[in-house]
Amino acid sequence: MNEIGKKIRDVRKKKGLSQEELAECAKVNLRTIQRIENNESEPRGKTLNLICKSLNINAEDILDYGKQTDKSYLIIFHLSVISFLVIPLGNIILPLILWISKKDKIIGLKDIGVNLLNFQIIWSILAFLSITTFAFFKIMHYEYYPILFYIFIGLCALNLILPIFFAIITNNRIKENLYPNIIRLIK
Repeated sequence: MNEIGKKIRDVRKKKGLSQEELAECAKVNLRTIQRIENNESEPRGKTLNLICKSLNINAEDILDYGKQTDKSYLIIFHLSVISFLVIPLGNIILPLILWISKKDKIIGLKDIGVNLLNFQIIWSILAFLSITTFAFFKIMHYEYYPILFYIFIGLCALNLILPIFFAIITNNRIKENLYPNIIRLIK
């Protein structure tokens, strides 16, 4: 809450506006501006949009105040998925730890993390089912069991290629929701 009020005050001062001028331009009560800037209340909905329009800034700029852009962390976050090669369920555990520790500090990480983790959970379930079914069919001597092994290898290849590809895309530009969003287990 105090970050939003501070950001609005900083932008207002940079624009050379008084609280009265901002209130008049935004068509809100002067006391509302004072409460927001003194951290007594938080602007929501229409009030936030009116203030941002008067200051000629985006509401996202206000809401992301205090967050930083860190492409290198996002790249490491994407590549952390590859830990599944060394650690069972590392494709979920390591990104989850990285996501929880910085999701409120880095712009875009919250949405990217949700999307990546949802994909990795579904991927892990499919990989487990394919290798388990392969083993069962092999024990039972079914003749089509190699297909399931090839599916497992394909899933592993997919989970190697996608993180590297998305890390390259993130290095060039920050883009959210790169992974296919099949089922949203984490919101």
